Amino acid sequence: MKKYKSFRLFNEKISFLLYPRAGMILAIMAMVTLSIIVISTGVGEMYIAPLQVLQVFFGQGSDLDKLVITDLRLPRILTALFVGMSLAVAGAILQGMIRNPLASPDILGLTGGASVAVVTFLTIFSDENYSLTVSINWMPVAAFAGAAAVAFIVYVLSWKKGVSTIRLVLIGIGITALMKALTTFMILVGPIYRASQVNLWITGSVSAATWQNVFILAPWSIMFILFAFTYSRNINVQGLGEEVAVGLGSNVQKQRVIMLAISTALVGCAVAFAGGIGFVGLMAPHMARRLVGSNFGALLPVSALIGAMLVLVSDLIGRTLFSPLEIPAGVFTASIGAPYFIYLLLKAKN
Repeated sequence: MKKYKSFRLFNEKISFLLYPRAGMILAIMAMVTLSIIVISTGVGEMYIAPLQVLQVFFGQGSDLDKLVITDLRLPRILTALFVGMSLAVAGAILQGMIRNPLASPDILGLTGGASVAVVTFLTIFSDENYSLTVSINWMPVAAFAGAAAVAFIVYVLSWKKGVSTIRLVLIGIGITALMKALTTFMILVGPIYRASQVNLWITGSVSAATWQNVFILAPWSIMFILFAFTYSRNINVQGLGEEVAVGLGSNVQKQRVIMLAISTALVGCAVAFAGGIGFVGLMAPHMARRLVGSNFGALLPVSALIGAMLVLVSDLIGRTLFSPLEIPAGVFTASIGAPYFIYLLLKAKN
């Protein structure tokens, strides 16, 4: 405990422990993330120097720079930021709750459930003019409903005198395969002009991001990420095991339902506007754990920043490295995540 410093505020009514090394790492990660945002905003067919980007951020700069940055690039970058943070925090919560390093929104089928719901939404509410007949504001609700339905099914099927972590992962993998089949079915029966859009969306891309998307995504993500942060102490207790958690006075089942609801909301939010960007929820918490340990007070914010960086860098590579072609960000997260998943499996086997 020597590496922690205790703080007591308001006549010891509020007390907490601070890990200085974690605070330093968090500050460094935040600066790196901001640097990536600035660089990514300036890189493209029209290059804008970082200093000019910062000038636009502070309300200065030329009209052309403002047009390119504010109207064209910034909505996409902010969407990638919040999507990466949401998926990473959701993955960290699931791994802490289940106490299984293989747990993630992709493996447990949450991403697949949200995908089916959004594809169904686009299929049912599309007209012959290629537009939606209902407000896009309902799409996150549809994604949340799909992810929540899958979360409930996986949790119930995994229950056998308690939730077995192995059963949870195996059933999640099976449900994920089923969700992919249902998604393909909805594409085939839906309007043909939506097929290419949906295929791009399933891979995972933020290329179609708009300010309207950001205004819906940002408050939803921030709200549930803050819920996760305030609930971090309960996740720490869950990590000690069910018997210990009950002995400490925790209502284990109620807390699991709340944590699962937070994860589901974050996944539904991210999938609604960026599609099935995979493996971020698996990789980011593991990377964060190597940096700051397993205390969720530090793990969650560091995971969020790592997730944001993964999606931001993947999107930057996808839209610049193969220009004029544009490769979805999900291709690059999957190309990193699939080998990483195999590595985790081999490590768990040993």
